[in-house]
Amino acid sequence: MRILHTMLRVGDLQRSIDFYTKVLGMNLLRTTDRPEQKYTLAFVGYGKNPEHAELELTYNYGVEKYDLGDAYGHIAIAVEDAYKTCENVKAQGGTVTREAGPVKGGSTVIAFVQDPDGYKIELIERKPA
Repeated sequence: MRILHTMLRVGDLQRSIDFYTKVLGMNLLRTTDRPEQKYTLAFVGYGKNPEHAELELTYNYGVEKYDLGDAYGHIAIAVEDAYKTCENVKAQGGTVTREAGPVKGGSTVIAFVQDPDGYKIELIERKPA
């Protein structure tokens, strides 16, 4: 078994595609519009299934905002340099909610950013092998 994708409901599909592709460097993998069911999907990621997990961005027609609730945590992405990634996110107009630095009680460098819908994304620094 393996994780194939994670679905996030978004209020503005193009704004979310722009964030994940332009700010976080993912690729737009495919889109599907279902007018009869009143939703559109966009799949983004660093590669396609089955080699890579994907994010499914779901836009339900007419819904501009969701209550995220308090059960959602975050998505984690490995980055080569968390400090540089935070600077790039800010330069693109994105929001950094926790600057890059060592995790409390450890040495792993992490940071948190937020997408336009308020979803948290943890950046975990992983140097190339």
